[in-house]
Amino acid sequence: MGFGNLKSDGGVQALNSFLETKSYIDGYVPSQADVAIFEGLGSAPNSKHCHALRWYNHVASYSSTFPSLPGVKQALEAYGSAANGKAPAVAEDDEDDDDDDLFGSDDEEETAEAEKLRAERIAAYQDRKSTKKVIIAKSNIILDVKPWDDETDMAQIEKNVRTIKSDGLLWGAAKLVAIGYGIKKLQISCVVEDDKISTDFLEEEITAFEDLVQSVDIAAFNKI
Repeated sequence: MGFGNLKSDGGVQALNSFLETKSYIDGYVPSQADVAIFEGLGSAPNSKHCHALRWYNHVASYSSTFPSLPGVKQALEAYGSAANGKAPAVAEDDEDDDDDDLFGSDDEEETAEAEKLRAERIAAYQDRKSTKKVIIAKSNIILDVKPWDDETDMAQIEKNVRTIKSDGLLWGAAKLVAIGYGIKKLQISCVVEDDKISTDFLEEEITAFEDLVQSVDIAAFNKI
């Protein structure tokens, strides 16, 4: 169940494979699921498990805000590809079989009833095809928002950033990161629909708060 023993190489390999196409254990922003697996590992994975190591280092940057991350921490066995109950691949094969069976045998003598049945099956098949869910391309972006000086109200910066609302934009976790001389930057994550929200849009909207914000940088950009 789940990833298995995360203290073993096999368990870490399972985690590494799982994270090959994912930024987080569950969902699109850091959560208690990430905290549970992070703590289950106990230490950074070997560099040969590059996806797991990339995830571990990223989640480690949120260690000071672990208690405030969303979600409810569950047992380790609750996470991972086996626990998520993926649908078996044979489902697609079944649909292909439907395609083959739509028109029946060429050797059969078509009667009026057979023609009617075939037309109904074709119509039902086309209806299923037309109602299939469209996959929406999304990305997880982490932004570094830098103030003018150490006297800038960082809480107000975060509050202003979260007032930026648009279809296809979802704000996630945020934290303050020291950059020197008593100055801190706001690091905030968001999930965007690629066709609706661009990084240029985010930068323009945030830098519009020019009395508080000096600049905006893209700290991380991952396809989901």
